[in-house]
Amino acid sequence: MGVFNVMEKMVSDSIERVLREYPDSCQCEKCRDDIAAFALNQLKPKYATTHKGEIISKAQCLETQYSLDVITALTLAVERVSRQPRHE
Repeated sequence: MGVFNVMEKMVSDSIERVLREYPDSCQCEKCRDDIAAFALNQLKPKYATTHKGEIISKAQCLETQYSLDVITALTLAVERVSRQPRHE
């Protein structure tokens, strides 16, 4: 399994929900990657090295504050990337 950042999964699972709130923003693969990277840089990582550790970390991340943090970071990321996309 190696080292796994549970926050990556949370961001990946939540990005569609946030992008639906910004239908005019670019949603190409490059912009999605930039949004995810920007959001992850704002969030505290939650690492696991075993499947059991991953499950425990995911359970902790289901707490309301973690979900709010992810949505907030993604919202800020969408707004930032939309203002300055790295393409035409």
